[in-house]
Amino acid sequence: MKLIGKHIDKDRSGHVALRPEDDEDMWHLYNLISAGDRVRAPAIRRVQNVSATGSTESHRVRLNLTLAVTRVTWSPATAAAPGDPSSANTSSGGGEATASLQIAGQVAEENQHVKMGAFHTLDVEVNRDVRIVKEEGGWDSIALGRVQESCVPGRGAEVAAVVCGEGTAIFCLLSEHMTVILQRLEVPIPRKIATGSSAHEKGLTKFYTSLYASFLRHIPYSNPGLRAIVIASPGWVRDAVLDYIMAEASRTGNKPLMGSRNKFLKVHVNSPHVHSLVEVLKSPEIISQLKETKFAREGIMLDKFFKMLGTDEMRAWYGSDHVALAVDRGAVGTLLISDELFRASEAELRKKYVRLVENVRQRGGEVLIFSSMHESGQQLNQLTGIAAILTYPLDIEVVEAEEREAKEEEERRKAEENGEVEASS
Repeated sequence: MKLIGKHIDKDRSGHVALRPEDDEDMWHLYNLISAGDRVRAPAIRRVQNVSATGSTESHRVRLNLTLAVTRVTWSPATAAAPGDPSSANTSSGGGEATASLQIAGQVAEENQHVKMGAFHTLDVEVNRDVRIVKEEGGWDSIALGRVQESCVPGRGAEVAAVVCGEGTAIFCLLSEHMTVILQRLEVPIPRKIATGSSAHEKGLTKFYTSLYASFLRHIPYSNPGLRAIVIASPGWVRDAVLDYIMAEASRTGNKPLMGSRNKFLKVHVNSPHVHSLVEVLKSPEIISQLKETKFAREGIMLDKFFKMLGTDEMRAWYGSDHVALAVDRGAVGTLLISDELFRASEAELRKKYVRLVENVRQRGGEVLIFSSMHESGQQLNQLTGIAAILTYPLDIEVVEAEEREAKEEEERRKAEENGEVEASS
């Protein structure tokens, strides 16, 4: 993402102009734009001209429109959610899809081709500038932090993964905020016992050949920013796959691929599915090599939280109300929160979560904002989207009882004050 311009007033109103460059930038924009904002971006509109004779002529014109946003819609490149096989590329070939971002709303500035107040939908495109205007308080710490993070130079995919089974492979790229499924490969392999070794070997050869071709097409192995290439599978498949890739690279003289040998890591997973990437990120091989990256840190802390739920539950709290109580008591050491919560339709609800984040940071705690386009974010969303690891144990029932007593005492005090006022009058 490129930052084109920015002006934020003290009351947190103002505008930011950005230029998205890839699918991940579209995801950032989706998280930045909310209903009630004003967005200016290029659009194509069909315009009709009526001649003096009464004939009509229509043509398409490109123009810049400013919309008062009512709805923002995000469509990922390969699936409606990470790991959803229903809309992903399931063939052994096929081209790559791209993510789309649509902004619907009413035209908010005069335009010679479009009337004020008319409804329109903007299809945001890469390398086209988007200007986002927010009212007072709109550019809070979470929004400004995302702008800053998305504009860091050299940001991109850090891990490539091939999750394999016998005759299946899923090619993925993992960046800080997204897991992109590039392709799903399925090649039927006849069973050795039923068909004999010849048919089985032919099936294996076809699978390895197809996998290697897909690997070359999808995995940017020579990119210096790519830190690891994970080959993950149950059983022995990962060993055979890596051996075949290296053998083919040697046979064909692919020096860049052979030079990337030190990036490859073999990881055991329990199933050949996308959700196994959570296992991958928790594996010792990945932790030692990528422990400082954002998504690996998230995977480690989420795993720690789930373990604490079983062994030290008084330090593992989840749910917005319970976590808010822990934050008020200064007990939160690490806050785990999904970016999905900041897309709340109600402005006050978003402000509530922003205040929680700011309170934890002010007291020296760590905040991890999980992307719901990662498997770890999906897992956190299933657990209310917010959780906390406490610095010391607290009993939820005791804390809730204390809160009720404090509330009742406050209500009694107010009642007594009102009674005193009435008596004196």
